Amino acid sequence: MPLPARVLGATLALATTAWAAGAPPAVSRASFGTMPDQTPVEVFTLTNAHGLEVRAITYGGIITSIRTPDRAGRLDDIVLGFDRLDDYRERSPYFGAIIGRYGNRIARGRFTLGGHAYTLATNDGPNHLHGGLKGFDKAVWHAEPFEKGGDAGVVFTHVSPAGDEGYPGRLNVRVTYTLTAHDELVIDYEATTDRPTPVNLTNHSYFNLAGGGRDVLGHELAIDADRFTPIDATLIPTGELAPVAGTPFDFRTPMAIGARIDQPNDQLANGKGYDHNWVLNRTGAGLQHAARVVEPTTGRTLDVATTEPGIQFYSGNFLDGTLKGTNGHVYGRRFGFCLETQHFPDSPNHANFPSTILRPGQTYRSKTVFTFGVTR
Repeated sequence: MPLPARVLGATLALATTAWAAGAPPAVSRASFGTMPDQTPVEVFTLTNAHGLEVRAITYGGIITSIRTPDRAGRLDDIVLGFDRLDDYRERSPYFGAIIGRYGNRIARGRFTLGGHAYTLATNDGPNHLHGGLKGFDKAVWHAEPFEKGGDAGVVFTHVSPAGDEGYPGRLNVRVTYTLTAHDELVIDYEATTDRPTPVNLTNHSYFNLAGGGRDVLGHELAIDADRFTPIDATLIPTGELAPVAGTPFDFRTPMAIGARIDQPNDQLANGKGYDHNWVLNRTGAGLQHAARVVEPTTGRTLDVATTEPGIQFYSGNFLDGTLKGTNGHVYGRRFGFCLETQHFPDSPNHANFPSTILRPGQTYRSKTVFTFGVTR
């Protein structure tokens, strides 16, 4: 539920006090290693006047770090990641990456468009996931930094050739990360194509507002959604838009992530916890509030707004303690959560879902805003 103006104002005022104004917004760039073919990978560090810091690399457009203060002003990294490029290349479960061409799953790696059947890689059991074997998360993107007014950012661009991972048409993609003076990380997505093709871009950051080192089950989550899309045993939507009322999927009022996650429920069993798409309560086009998370022990807050019709809430069910990440943190089960703003999974195979088909002459545009704050 959107925050009242007085609460937003108080939150921002508290944040400003805790973060004490510093240097003006800035972007720096440095090396983050090289690919096996010697292609260089860079890291861009965005900072604003409050001391908020976002780091992103050209490999996968990956957000490697977001540092924000707690209610006492102590800075910590609130996303899961690695210190080394090789870990992102070899071991990462999509930490922080740009996802495409199609975020989430397509059943059996198949869809039909314009009377032609297309076959994609099946890299998640029987299904296609997050763009395939070499999706946008594994591309080295071109990047250009910018500073404008009180904002700092970086523009990532990438060309996906016709036939890439089985998708039709050439896709030109532009993703902009902007860290604003209002403690927002704004992600703007744009794409154009020369042939009709499915497009569903998102970011796959895993958040832990406690700063890592423990699970996220105590985080309090609210999602502005009356319905969700139930899934089968392979995590593909059944096509139903089911009401959340009376189910463990009702986050219309704030609820601890762990409060109902292990209740006996067929949908929770299918996802091994939460790994579902919520149908957002939209009241027209444009940017609208979608979700809010509060971490009670640190006071950190995260608000998500988007132009997308859905949001995938994933509770880190497949993290298993085998990954050692930034600052030596070991990522155990449910040590991070994702809020992936998106169109619905498997939309090309569901006529009742909002269309994800981009056509020549059109421009795909999507915006997501992550707003960081603190509360008493």
